[in-house]
Amino acid sequence: MRYTRLGHSGLQVSALALGCMSFGEPDQGGHRWSLPEDESRLLIRQALDHGINFFDTANVYSNGSSEEIVGRALADFAPRDEVVIATKVHGRMRPGPNGGGLSRKAIFAQLDASLRRLGTDFIDLYQIHRWDPEVPVEETMEALHDVVKAGKVRYIGASSMFTWQFAKAQHLAEGNGWTRFVSMQSHYNLLYREEEREMLAFCADQGIGILPWSPLARGRLTRPWGDTTRRSENDAFGSALYDTDSGDRAIVERVAEIAESRAVPPAQVALAWVTQKSPVTAPLIGVTKASHLDDAIAALGLDLTQKEMDALEEPYLPHPVAGHTIIR
Repeated sequence: MRYTRLGHSGLQVSALALGCMSFGEPDQGGHRWSLPEDESRLLIRQALDHGINFFDTANVYSNGSSEEIVGRALADFAPRDEVVIATKVHGRMRPGPNGGGLSRKAIFAQLDASLRRLGTDFIDLYQIHRWDPEVPVEETMEALHDVVKAGKVRYIGASSMFTWQFAKAQHLAEGNGWTRFVSMQSHYNLLYREEEREMLAFCADQGIGILPWSPLARGRLTRPWGDTTRRSENDAFGSALYDTDSGDRAIVERVAEIAESRAVPPAQVALAWVTQKSPVTAPLIGVTKASHLDDAIAALGLDLTQKEMDALEEPYLPHPVAGHTIIR
């Protein structure tokens, strides 16, 4: 495993982050395909054995069950100061007023709930899980600054939004002496490259780490076009992200061709492409099998040639913006 700094911060993270949406009791929340605790623990332990120190979850994953499982596993398998725990806030955790969003009240309440579920005194990277148009961004940024100063959070990050929104938040933080975001979780993979228009360039210029989510396009880059899995058949969010061909089939076929020529699984090729794109810091890999994690680790050692990179990118056609809104 290799390690890198998250943007211009001093935080060192593994070049792969384990996305923990796959871990959670299937009867809680909306992820019926998620893994129960006993199966999740095996994969978390495997990730640690591979040198992964970066674990990303969210309060809404399996209605908090993901945080509980990840927190217990990491407490059992690793010293707290050797792992980087990231979680998120925004999604609705209960009905009624203030049950979600990025108000000061919601952030304070949801952070304390996440700390309890994770069984830790602090979050290494606390991220806003999308933009909240109903709350003044000044309120959100000051609240995030306050939880950092209270010692409950070490760094803050953001996830999919328009670049102007992200720039506005950073500008307000800088102007008021508040804590700035050190990372951006972007929807970015071979089937969705709209982030290359502005967001990636902005983050590179500002020294902000990029953490791509869905780097394998919900598995669509890992299997023949048209094949489905239990997750893809029950993943409404994934269907909303990738509901049209728009040149996607040609890209999937290119991945398969290069994988065959390299004698490696398609997942390795698709993930290697992401890791070789600047300014990517660490893609968030979701796994439900040990082989998925093995492929991700192997992808770090797969150096694609410029000719192969060009071949993978050539069929791409512009896509509508996707991923800025959470669908449950």
